[in-house]
Amino acid sequence: MSENFNALATFATVARERSFTRAAAKLGISQSALSQQVQNLEARLGVRLLTRTTRSVAPTEAGERLLTTISPKFEEIEHAIADLRAMRDRPAGTIRLTAGEHPAVSILQPALAEFLPGFPEIKVELIVDYGLADIVAQGFDAGVRLGEQLEKDMVAIRIGPEMRMAVVAAPSYFARRPAPHTAEDLMAHNCISSRLPTYGSIFQWGLEKNGHQVKVRSEGQMVLNTLGLRISAALDGLGIAYLPEDQVLGHIAAGRLVRVLEDWCPSFPGYHLYYPSRKHPSAAFSLLLDRLRYRE
Repeated sequence: MSENFNALATFATVARERSFTRAAAKLGISQSALSQQVQNLEARLGVRLLTRTTRSVAPTEAGERLLTTISPKFEEIEHAIADLRAMRDRPAGTIRLTAGEHPAVSILQPALAEFLPGFPEIKVELIVDYGLADIVAQGFDAGVRLGEQLEKDMVAIRIGPEMRMAVVAAPSYFARRPAPHTAEDLMAHNCISSRLPTYGSIFQWGLEKNGHQVKVRSEGQMVLNTLGLRISAALDGLGIAYLPEDQVLGHIAAGRLVRVLEDWCPSFPGYHLYYPSRKHPSAAFSLLLDRLRYRE
C-alpha cells in the first residue's frame, strides 16, 4: 500500500512539473530512481501514464485522467500536514487535564485564570477526579497528583511547593470535647472522613512526630468526598477535619477554626504534573507546562 502511494505521489509530481529533472530535485531523489518508480507503476497498472521525449514529459490521456483524480487528494493531504505543522508552531488546540479537587482549586485554576486570556486559541478541559486516572486510557494529556503517587513510566514536573495538612475543628466542637494532644487521641473523636474511590476505603490520616508515624483511620458521623463539604462540616462544628493547610489558614486566623496537633503534621512532597513521554509536544502544551512549572 505504501509503495503504491509513493509511486502515485511520484507520478503526480512528474506530471505537474512536466520534467523528471525538476521532479527529482523537488522530491530529493535521483532521476533514475524516479524514472524507475514511474515505470514500475505503469507496469502494475498495465497502461502508459507519461509520454517521454528527449526534451519534454507529458501525461498521456490515461495519465491525465489519473492526475485529475488523485491531485485533489494529495492537495488535501498536503494541507492537512501543513495544518499540523502550524498547530505545532502555533499555540492552539484543546488540552485535557485531570486532577484532584485541591490542586484544581489551589494551583490549576489560578494559573489558568492568568494563562488563558493571553492565548485565545487554547482551550483547557479540566476534570476533577478523586481516583488515580489512567490518563492514556482516558484520553487526557496530563494529570496532577502528589509526587509520591506518580507512575514510574511518566514524565513529571513539580508544579507546587511542599505541603502540610492541618487538623482542625470549630471552637463549638472543642467546647463539647477536649482537644486531642496525640494522634492516638483522635480515636475518641468524631472525625470528618473521606473515602478514596480508587480503593473504596476510608482515607487514613498520616500523622508523624519525632519519627513516630501513625495512620489514623478516621471514624465519625460524616463521610464526605469533596474538600468544600469537609471544610463546611468543620466550620459547622460537626467534627475534626484533616485538611490542606492552605485551605484553612484564613479560617484559623479569623478564629472560625482551631488547629490542633500541628506538631504531628510534617511537610511532604507537593503536586506534580505528569504526562506520557512525548518527543513533539504541541506548542500549547509546552506553553502551559512552562507556566505551571514550580519555581522556588
